[in-house]
Amino acid sequence: MWALLAFLLVAGCGGGEPDVVLYVSADEHLARVVIDRFEDATGLRVGLVGDTELKKTTGLVERLRSERDHPQADVFWSSEIFQTLALADEGVLAPYAAPAEAGWPAEHRDGEHRWYAFAARARVIVYAPSRVPAEDVPVAWTDLTRSYHAGRIVMADPRFGTTGGHLGAMKALWDRAVGPAYYQAFLLGLRDNRVRLLPGGNAAVVRAVIDGEADIGLTDTDDVFAALERGADIDWVYPAHSHEQEPGNGTLLIPNTVGLVAAAPHPEPAKRLIDFLLSEPVERLIAETASHNVPLRPGLADDYPKYAVPDPLRVDLRRAAAARRDAVALAMRILTEEPRGPEPGSDDAR
Repeated sequence: MWALLAFLLVAGCGGGEPDVVLYVSADEHLARVVIDRFEDATGLRVGLVGDTELKKTTGLVERLRSERDHPQADVFWSSEIFQTLALADEGVLAPYAAPAEAGWPAEHRDGEHRWYAFAARARVIVYAPSRVPAEDVPVAWTDLTRSYHAGRIVMADPRFGTTGGHLGAMKALWDRAVGPAYYQAFLLGLRDNRVRLLPGGNAAVVRAVIDGEADIGLTDTDDVFAALERGADIDWVYPAHSHEQEPGNGTLLIPNTVGLVAAAPHPEPAKRLIDFLLSEPVERLIAETASHNVPLRPGLADDYPKYAVPDPLRVDLRRAAAARRDAVALAMRILTEEPRGPEPGSDDAR
């Protein structure tokens, strides 16, 4: 079934078999711009296979796992890193020492050459300035547990997309820095504030704030920037993970990642595509699109200071990836329980 579906999706890219098949969870409009440039530069045709906004990366990850013994894809371009780490450890991704590796920061590449990170988004709090007074704007993720936000917060279903990885990072960070009970207490606070889980991903979170269905949301910068370009009346915060003032306690950056699929049917064109995605022009292109992802190439981020994150969170992304499954499972259990917090407007709601 997967093989037939893959053929149906890639055969529409111009007729006949593609030269290289790319599974990509980045937004289609962004991926298409980049791949059009690659095709124009190389003459190679790319079969681009995505997924729904609901399932995003998770759907493609499960597909890659199911195709492990008969791979259909050559390259996996993920819009996040956490599930890429898992695929690499499972042997779904193969080593490829890209020429760009010589100047690539060690924290943004795999020591065994199975993946490279580039073009990061930030996890942010989006809010409606017309409905959230300046003094009530949350500046740390823990502020979302304050009772005066009750009933007005939304987040994406953490089983899909970047939200689950962010929860894994929170759990990994707080388990080591504070204790295992801290992450659970954060979730209990969200539950008592009646946070709502939305099935449409981070874009649905931004849309809910724009439409007045919520005042505050947990999302990514690319969806915020895209909405601002459409004239939306929203603002955002690069939040810390608590009110501690130590450097490195700030905003989580989630990079795109790219890797070669093990036993890829078209390995040589696949390597050319990976090299292209890791090139300076592509990071510039992605930074200049509506997504405004932050370049990870050394020195390049300085050319885009408007989108720089003031204090990136220092967290071991491998620990975050390992914690993701338990973090999401606990979140789904707690956040779907009956809330116990005060009603909005009650005496203890402030």
